[in-house]
Amino acid sequence: MKQRIAVLSGGYSGESGISVKSGGVVRKFLDRNRYEVFNVMVGRDKIWLINSDGSKDAIDLNDFSARVGGSEITFDCIFIAIHGTPGEDGRLQGYFDMLGLPYTGCSMVTSALTFNKHLCKQVVDGLGVKVAKSALIRKGDAGYQDKLAGLKMPLFIKPNNGGSSVGMSKISGHHELEKAMETAFLEDDEIIVEEFISGREITCGLLKYEEGILMLPLTEIVSKKDFFDYEAKYDPALADEIVPAQIPETVADECRKTSSMLFSALNCRGVVRFDYIFNDEGLFFLEVNAIPGLTEESIVPKMARCHGLTLERLFGILVEEALNRRPGIG
Repeated sequence: MKQRIAVLSGGYSGESGISVKSGGVVRKFLDRNRYEVFNVMVGRDKIWLINSDGSKDAIDLNDFSARVGGSEITFDCIFIAIHGTPGEDGRLQGYFDMLGLPYTGCSMVTSALTFNKHLCKQVVDGLGVKVAKSALIRKGDAGYQDKLAGLKMPLFIKPNNGGSSVGMSKISGHHELEKAMETAFLEDDEIIVEEFISGREITCGLLKYEEGILMLPLTEIVSKKDFFDYEAKYDPALADEIVPAQIPETVADECRKTSSMLFSALNCRGVVRFDYIFNDEGLFFLEVNAIPGLTEESIVPKMARCHGLTLERLFGILVEEALNRRPGIG
């Protein structure tokens, strides 16, 4: 019998629209000869199974099943294609761990850590990787100005828990700070203020494959805007994504070695993307994308195609890795 795969998309963050597109691509390319694929939409209050005719049936959250036309539907594996909350921050992972259902991607603990930019940077810094100077500010923090005293302009202001550059601003003077903080606080109760690092941005995609790690071709990101913001990430006219990256081999080698080390040290699973800036001072870690974009024009699918890996094969590897892993085990 074909294994039943629930592809989850949606969520309730600023990334939900991209998540829906990623979920659609996953459903399109999952091998229908091997899998029976289901469209599951996650909202703040309910989770729905979306049927082929557009009708909806509520998911029973007691066991993550659905009743369609008098028949009960259960799932063999969950493909999490939700960027942001609650798919990338560990919430759904913990839920599926309790149910004993296999799911793609990182464990609850790894997801929660990598989603929290401040904590993740502290861990990565402790592992000997360069990071930008930064400060964490919580909503209502009256003494936040003291935390910024040692930071030099320009600065990035961004939600501490979030992705796709939603709510992110770059400022060059203190007169811009309050507005940038207000924008970031719309997305999260914690924001991170980070020094700008001049250099070239590169990203490395890796995935768990059998007993090892498969390294995808490095990509350089050249934004045509002031920085690689949400608009530039999803409008091909506003950024060039050069794969494979045309960078010095010494930099490429350091990036691959650093990414492989972090993938293992952070106990990553599935497909993960590490973002960096490099300049004459070295390689600086920016962030981890534990559930990177999976649209056909997203960076990881571009990396996969450059490697000679079809999306059908990529998504199949992710599902099989999840099925072969014991639920609840990182």
